Amino acid sequence: MNISNLPPLLQPEVSQLWQDFQAKASPEELPQDPPIVESLAKVWACSPFVAKHCVQSPALIHQADLLNVPSHYLQSLTPELQAIKEEADLMRALRLFRRREMIRIAWRDLAGWANLEESLKSLSDLADAMIEAPLTWLYQRLITQFGTPVDVNGIAQQLIVLGLGKLGGQELNFSSDIDLIFAYPESGETKGARRSRSNQEFFTRLGQQLIQVLNNLTADGFVFRVDMRLRPFGDSGALVLNFSAMEEYYEAHARDWERYALVKARVVAGDKAAGESLLKSLRPFVYRRYLDFNAFEALRKMKNMIDQETSRKGLNNNIKLGPGGIREVEFTCQVFQLIRGGQQPALQQRRLLTTLLELEKNQILPTKVIIRLQKAYHFLRLSENHLQAIDDRQTQTLPDDEINQARLAYSMGFDDWNRFVAQLIHHQQKVHREFERVIAPKAAPKPLESLQSIDSNSWQTLWMGGLDDQEKADLLLNGAGFQKASDVLAHLRQLLDSYTIKKLSRRGREKLDILIPLLIVTAIEQQDQDAAIHRSLKFIESVARRDVYLALLIERPHVLKQLVRLCADSAWIAEQISRYPLLLDELLDPRSLYDPLKPEALDNALQAQLTQIDDLEIEMDKLRQFKRANVLHVAAAEISGNFTVELVSDYLTAIADTLVRRALTIASDYLMQKHGQPFCVDDGKNRQAALCVVAYGKAGGVELSYSSDLDIVFLHDSRGAQQMTNGYKQLDNNVFFMRFAQRIIHLITTNTPAGILYEVDSRLRPGGNSGMLVSSFEAFENYQWKNAWTWEHQALVRARAVAGNPESMAKFESIRRDILSQQREPVQLKGDVCEMRAKMRDNLDKSTQVLFDLKQGRGGIADIEFIIQYGVLRWAVDYPRLLETTGMLPLLGRLAEYGLIDELACQQLSDAFRAYRGETHRLALQNKSALVEHEKFAQQRDEVKRWWAEIMG
Repeated sequence: MNISNLPPLLQPEVSQLWQDFQAKASPEELPQDPPIVESLAKVWACSPFVAKHCVQSPALIHQADLLNVPSHYLQSLTPELQAIKEEADLMRALRLFRRREMIRIAWRDLAGWANLEESLKSLSDLADAMIEAPLTWLYQRLITQFGTPVDVNGIAQQLIVLGLGKLGGQELNFSSDIDLIFAYPESGETKGARRSRSNQEFFTRLGQQLIQVLNNLTADGFVFRVDMRLRPFGDSGALVLNFSAMEEYYEAHARDWERYALVKARVVAGDKAAGESLLKSLRPFVYRRYLDFNAFEALRKMKNMIDQETSRKGLNNNIKLGPGGIREVEFTCQVFQLIRGGQQPALQQRRLLTTLLELEKNQILPTKVIIRLQKAYHFLRLSENHLQAIDDRQTQTLPDDEINQARLAYSMGFDDWNRFVAQLIHHQQKVHREFERVIAPKAAPKPLESLQSIDSNSWQTLWMGGLDDQEKADLLLNGAGFQKASDVLAHLRQLLDSYTIKKLSRRGREKLDILIPLLIVTAIEQQDQDAAIHRSLKFIESVARRDVYLALLIERPHVLKQLVRLCADSAWIAEQISRYPLLLDELLDPRSLYDPLKPEALDNALQAQLTQIDDLEIEMDKLRQFKRANVLHVAAAEISGNFTVELVSDYLTAIADTLVRRALTIASDYLMQKHGQPFCVDDGKNRQAALCVVAYGKAGGVELSYSSDLDIVFLHDSRGAQQMTNGYKQLDNNVFFMRFAQRIIHLITTNTPAGILYEVDSRLRPGGNSGMLVSSFEAFENYQWKNAWTWEHQALVRARAVAGNPESMAKFESIRRDILSQQREPVQLKGDVCEMRAKMRDNLDKSTQVLFDLKQGRGGIADIEFIIQYGVLRWAVDYPRLLETTGMLPLLGRLAEYGLIDELACQQLSDAFRAYRGETHRLALQNKSALVEHEKFAQQRDEVKRWWAEIMG
């Protein structure tokens, strides 16, 4: 053994230990394996616990099987307990087994053979086995005395042991205590003994014996310190409860910190299936169906209590509880689990590192933050393990003696203590900074400079009724600048007197009284102060009964600021957030609010949100929430001026495409599970048939707006013989695809608590409303060649396959090209197009003597679209590149490029089209119809009418 590489301070002790070991060990007990020999000095220097036990029992080095990854503890331990008859012998066997395995785990960790994840998992697996094995032994012994506990049907019951904290998360420390909760399924009595006992008495006795076997300190030490204080009602509660009592407690009595405790709860021993059923029943208590922003306040209170205790006990040097310690990493992650876990099941994780990955995947925390927290957590937990491995003592406080400082620094790979401390502080500062950003309360919004003269309590006084009506009106009009102070005052009074507010809980009313003055101050900062206050107050009234939203706006003033700003800028956004307050979640990060997901990222983002969801209703709600959230980002980007109208439509269309593709996948999975896959024999080959979804209109032309519906047509490629599904309940392919399309429409149009996804119009299919909902490609192509009207070919100009397999989508595109490329007689074509436009104008134009209909009015959007469609139908036969796009503006560019329409005409039509669409978007964001005064676009209208007359005349 070479000790020269050790820090000088550690060399004498290791040298003496080695001499003592050699004096006691037999030749066979001396280590022979080179890796063990090479690592021995370091391990013994860093852990006197390991060294002293090896000196006391030299055979341990061979018995511990140091070179192998520890596994299957229960399989190793159970045979050792089979012959044991007395509890004292059981306790000794458990302690000796623990000593051997702890030496193996510590050795592998300190030698650098095991990474942190292996060590934590091994310690947790060891604890599981050392609870399960004695529980089985004690249970068998107890039923010989008291009989077997059974339920009302006479079926035997077992104790369920839940592990919480680091044991539950399979992240146990080297010398951690274990937090346990005991439960059993049902009340009842034992059977098989002369005197029956209640199940409660049986399992209480069993739990007491298990604690004693694990916790009692004997000559051989202890197994684990057992902490039962996290059970219902804590130390004053029953040691064991049945499932009904557990559920009642968590529903009626549990406190916020108990939600936090159950995040990591895991069945570690006993009846695993029954335990999982219990945890499933408790999940709604832990993970609320709504976004629970009260978690900020709850975790902050817990952290304040910990900080006070840390300060009182002088534990600021504690790497778990001190600033930037392990607990702050845990709180930073788990606050998001408590807030969002009910909405995003992927966050319902027990392991912290897994949770961090999910937070990154779901874009809740930036990647750079995740990396910082991962590195810090790894460093802190490794330090904690090495600190506890010194003497197998539960501590997270840094040593203040020089020799143990040397041990810890050396075990962590540092030459001296100061360098270790510098790295530790580096990580702690990063952790604390993120913790403060996420958990710590934020400062309230500051009033404008012009309001500094107003008493800071004036708005509170106004809201609480401390001013007379004249004083209130003066404050709102002269002090704050509202245009119609009387209307604002009336709205505030209406809110105060509303049934909703009068029914608030004390806690909810306290939050409202804090929030309303902040909201008034924030509204004053907006350009349109009156719109800001009225729309914001409507939102408050709609959510006041759910104080989690009030808590969010108080906790996160920047969210309040974004809310009021968006309400001021857009009546449509204000309405959306009022109807679907989950959208507040999107305001948490101002950086992402105005930076929507790129179209190519949407599929992965949606997939991440649907992971681990197997409930169709929840899945449908998720689709709707995904749409609303992403559309909100696009609207915010447009309002802020970051997006052009074309870019807005690109993004809105990409969102719709993503959701239609997902609806197709969901419908396909459902029907194929029921009926199998559709097959057909085509040209002698058996192949699978597929459905294709085609978008028409604005969806097809990549021109969607905020309230656009989806014009879609369904086509399938089944043909030939034996057109049947291959499942247990076979269907003719035509019936299968009919149900397929109906299922997709159902998924998109059903009104769930999250609203509808889109309105769907399928009347552009062959034959319209009287035609089949789904056509084969053959029938569709035949109809287009023989029966379709010119206006149906016009519609095909903007048709685009959006979902289906690549082959079926390519098949549609081929048919579309063939139909649109046919030679047409120009005069007849022009007459058909003009006739259809006249009919549309007669039926749809909402223009009046005062107002102009931007879409259907003469010189409006529809005129431009008809000119373009006429150009494509007339010239695509000679210019096939006209069929490479479905967008109106790109097509105008192509028509100008080929000289088919005058370049000036194309430029002016493009400018008018952009102006009209920009205005329709602005009006939509204010919940207004696409009608403007005649004078507003007089020049554009005249130009469009001029070119209509020249091109179509």
